[in-house]
This record gives sequence, C-alpha cells and structure tokens, in this order.
Amino acid sequence: MNILGILPARYGSTRLEGKPLLDICGKPMIQRVYEQAKKALTDVLVATDDKRIEKAVKAFGGNVVMTSDKHNTGTNRCLEAFEIFKSTSGVDYDVVINIQGDEPLLEPEQIKQILSCFDDKSTQMATLVIPVKASENVFEGGVFVVMDKNNNAMYFSRSVIPFVRDADKNNWQQQHTFYKHVGMYAFTPVALEEFANLSQTSLEIAESLEQNRWLENGNKIKVATTEFETIAVDTLEDLNKVRNIITKKS
Repeated sequence: MNILGILPARYGSTRLEGKPLLDICGKPMIQRVYEQAKKALTDVLVATDDKRIEKAVKAFGGNVVMTSDKHNTGTNRCLEAFEIFKSTSGVDYDVVINIQGDEPLLEPEQIKQILSCFDDKSTQMATLVIPVKASENVFEGGVFVVMDKNNNAMYFSRSVIPFVRDADKNNWQQQHTFYKHVGMYAFTPVALEEFANLSQTSLEIAESLEQNRWLENGNKIKVATTEFETIAVDTLEDLNKVRNIITKKS
C-alpha cells in the first residue's frame, strides 16, 4: 500500500499559541512528531496555514504545504494538503493518515496498528483506542468510545460511556473495560474527500468531536486497540511533562 501521513499544524491555539514550534529538548514539537512518523512511513507531510511553521519544517528538511486558514477541522486541512501533494507527487495513495501534530511521544507502532484495520478491504476509515487501566481513574476526562463485536465504533463521547447501571461509580471499572480514543485517523482517499465535504452534524457539534459526523451519516469507523500511551500537548503542564519524559529517555 502507498501511505501518506499528514500532520495538520496550526499556529493559533486558545490554550497554547504557537505550540507546533515550542521547543522540546532542542527541537520544535512538530519536528519531534514528524521524525516519529517517518520511522513508520516513507511519505510524511505537514499541512499548515502559517509561514512560521512552514519555515521551521523546511529548516529540518521536512515536506510541508500551505493550506487555507479557513478550515474548521484537521480533516478538512488534510484533504486540501492531500490534493496538493498528490498533484505534485503523482502518487496514487491507498490510505491517508491524519496524525496529530501535538503528540511528540507518538509511537511508530501506533501507525502500524491503525494500518492493520485496512487488512479488511471494506474499511474506509479507522482510528485507535486504548483501554483504561484499572489503576487509572476513568472519570479524569478524555474522549471515550464504545464498539460493536466487529470492532467498529458505535459512538464517541466526552462523557464516560457506557453508563454502568446498578453499580457504584467506584466499581464501574470492575464491571466493564472502558476505552479512550487516541486521536489518529486513517482514510481511504475517497472516504477522506467524502468526510471533509459532509456538513457538520448535531452529534458532532454537541460533543465537539468531528468523528461523530461520519457515524451519524451511517458510516463505519474500524477500531484498532493500542497499549501505547501518548500525551497531547495542550497546556504548559503537558509540555513540561513531555520534556521530562524525553530527557529521561535520552
């Protein structure tokens, strides 16, 4: 299969402005993510709407394309970047992966795990989940997902789902395995275009989770399970945590 990994990267952020360029042990965050993705993929691309990010990516030798600043989701930015890159590269890609540009602890194995979903030829869109450990507090937040017996997502929510009836909340994790969503998506090119051109749906808007748009339109999302934990850098606390982890590894 020909695979293209795309890292959407915006400079503006309500909680941590300019985070793709924040220094993590001598490298900008976007470079950290890019280099991890390159361990699993031949073709990786940064999609941005900011000249500062474009300049930084070119400085470390990465592929980058400028996209519109009007996109309201990373998926829509990915589609524009894919179309631009495909027209210049001439490659017919089988799968496009939307890789979060703010997860510098990305494990290359996670990319391989999401790609395994496409062993099923009917898969149009795929994502990753991670089981909540018994030692973790399931009520500390995150995005949760419930799946059917064929590992297709049924629903994504910022609430803890499912609700375990007739059990004290302290005992919920003894009654059921909960899964948190890992924000990586993979699409066939046809599905990526269809997804990006769908209108926003009520469930997507209510939860502020774009993947619900695909489900609400009657489509399926194949789910692969990973055991690798990553940290999305949304705050200075997250940034310092990641810096400490990388420092200890080096």
